[in-house]
Amino acid sequence: MSLREDGERMEGRLLDRIDGPDDLKRLPEVQLDRLASEIRDLIIETVAERGGHLASSLGAVELAIAVHYTFNAPEDDIIWDVGHQAYPHKIITGRRKAFKTLRSLGGISGFPNPCESKYDAFGVGHSSTSIAAGLGMSVARDLSGAGNRVVAIIGDGSMTAGLAFEALNQAGHLKRDLIVILNDNEMSISNNVGALSSFLSRKLTGRFATKVKKEVEEFFNSVPLLGRRLITFAKKAENSIISLLTPGMLFEGLGFHYVGPIDGHNIPELTRALSNVKGVKGPVLVHVITKKGKGYIHAEREPSRFHGIGRFDVKSGVSGGGGNKSYTKVFSETLLEIAEEDSRVVAITAAMSEGTGLGSFARRFPERFFDVGIAEQLAVTFGAGLAKKGFIPVVAIYSTFLQRAYDEVLHDVCLQGLHVVFALDRAGIVGQDGATHHGLFDISYLRHIPGMVFMAPKDEDELRHLLYTAIGVGGPVAIRYPRGDGYGVNTSSTTLTRLPVGRFEVIHEGQDLNILAVGTMVYPSIHASERLRANGFDVGVVNCRFIKPLDGETIEALARGAGRLITVEENMLEGGFGSAVLEYLEEKGIRCDLKRIGAPDRFIEHGSQEELRHAIGLDVEGIEKRAREVLKGCQREKRGVSIGSL
Repeated sequence: MSLREDGERMEGRLLDRIDGPDDLKRLPEVQLDRLASEIRDLIIETVAERGGHLASSLGAVELAIAVHYTFNAPEDDIIWDVGHQAYPHKIITGRRKAFKTLRSLGGISGFPNPCESKYDAFGVGHSSTSIAAGLGMSVARDLSGAGNRVVAIIGDGSMTAGLAFEALNQAGHLKRDLIVILNDNEMSISNNVGALSSFLSRKLTGRFATKVKKEVEEFFNSVPLLGRRLITFAKKAENSIISLLTPGMLFEGLGFHYVGPIDGHNIPELTRALSNVKGVKGPVLVHVITKKGKGYIHAEREPSRFHGIGRFDVKSGVSGGGGNKSYTKVFSETLLEIAEEDSRVVAITAAMSEGTGLGSFARRFPERFFDVGIAEQLAVTFGAGLAKKGFIPVVAIYSTFLQRAYDEVLHDVCLQGLHVVFALDRAGIVGQDGATHHGLFDISYLRHIPGMVFMAPKDEDELRHLLYTAIGVGGPVAIRYPRGDGYGVNTSSTTLTRLPVGRFEVIHEGQDLNILAVGTMVYPSIHASERLRANGFDVGVVNCRFIKPLDGETIEALARGAGRLITVEENMLEGGFGSAVLEYLEEKGIRCDLKRIGAPDRFIEHGSQEELRHAIGLDVEGIEKRAREVLKGCQREKRGVSIGSL
């Protein structure tokens, strides 16, 4: 349904009456479709202005309405997985007025957050956690003697992850009362892949399934009764036929009572089904079929592009552009260039072919591209197997998502010294997605692994050369690069060059202080040093493009020279690059005045990248301020200038 024209009177909106689930329950069922349309309008208008996860939430509007119409939150625990389906849930549960602040600094989060609302039963940002969390809550309920229901809503490809099936297996074993709603929209971020996805997407309509069941029932009722055993056998046979014709066979085998498939945009059908399963004992799975992007034609046509999108024009669907090339785009183009010359190069992603820039690789080299679904552990070990046989797998995964495959990186790749290239997109501050998505931990969780080579480019052109270098390293190697556009550096006229592994780039050596900057912090450090030099202080900057191995020779020379160092990184201070430099100086017995700048020991909220970097001192002003603190009281006899006097 189209958006209302500007200026239309809104006094009669049903949505204006909804400040919580109790208000929703007061509406007659016949008005719920109208409410769904109004919720869609609000989501589209808000995301067009602020950016966000559009297509997934549009597909879950009726489902959210039906769930809150049927269950009694917050007494009943409702867990949304993946969290980017939850915009309708947020609107229904008292955040309608605040929804315009979505993902802005100080506004509401783009994901369920228990600190934000009592209706957010569990914090969600990464996928496939809902069934496991719901099972834990179900056991806790039973142990404490409570009587509430637990509902886990999983979808958008999350059922392809191993954690989901580990939880299903345990839930079937424990036989606790747990309702799992599978929101099957055939999508994760890109199209779902794999045999399981194909199995789940056998779309028998609820009407057809009901017809089959009725005919089977009529047939067995026509058989002369031969006793209770025959009746029991007939009932089992009926259920077996239904299971064979639907994906229910899989879930029934895991110990779940299967219901569906159900039209996820038919609210009366949804509410009936959910009301029926409320009283069922043991684990239940309700299979719901939805359309990603439902109700907005552009999102229906391009659900991947509208999965997570910046500001866009509602009428045309055109999103903002015209800036510099993004790091993701440069990575994509460079990998294609390398793969044209080296047939050993293969690309792997975990349900993020477009998000990581591998869509063009998939189209150019379909036989050398592999999307394993939302299964980062599989992506890494699958890559290790390819590397073992002489191929060079490039595993492109967001920094925050590689956390889920830490053991595979350590055990399956690094322990065996295999040549796997990890391309860590969205490293550092990601912006509006907030704490669940910031890539602020990868330096800390990768640099300590023996044998790992770890790189970070200062700009998009250096990314090209570091990626080319990584292909030739011969062992485990990772490259971290940020979300967003580069600096506009020309990347089309440079020939790919292998850079010397473990060597920094000394941009300018300072006599008073040297700033050791990593990746995105190099240019802000250069600008900060220029400000200080304009005041007569010789502050140098070093591009520490190799986090590991460290360029010990350069560190030692600078420490023994000026004797003052600052490290700057877009990573947690704990265990980060600054810690590595401190460890090196301690090992060599070098005394040096060293200060570290990085993310503080807390989870960073959501907001724009610029706002967040400023808030934690990772911008020009923050670096300059810290440099002045280090230099305060330093006398420079040559010019007679005291930093403390500035």
